[in-house]
Amino acid sequence: MHEFSIVQSLLGLVEEHARENRAKGVIRVVVRVGVLSGVEPHLLEMAFDTFKEGTIARNAELVIEVERLRLRCEDCGRESEKEELNALCPHCGSLNTQVIGGEDMFLKSLELECD
Repeated sequence: MHEFSIVQSLLGLVEEHARENRAKGVIRVVVRVGVLSGVEPHLLEMAFDTFKEGTIARNAELVIEVERLRLRCEDCGRESEKEELNALCPHCGSLNTQVIGGEDMFLKSLELECD
């Protein structure tokens, strides 16, 4: 399960930001996970709960925002968000589309406990 290695990297970032801000704890970690990122949110949460023990984020809540697939159609020029995981433009039916969102995972925000 690659979510374990992802969480280890995520906790490294969290600890780095906490150190830079002289935080004594982490309250909330917010990540955005794209539907095409290959990351399973429930496995990410399980891995986070496992690996946060013994870190500055041991009491932190993980908030996962799932980003839908976003496309730009090269034929009609429109952008759209889709529930379905296909590259068809929902406006004109073209397959001449470009993925512009929903492929990444990133740390969106942290809520830190400071003095």
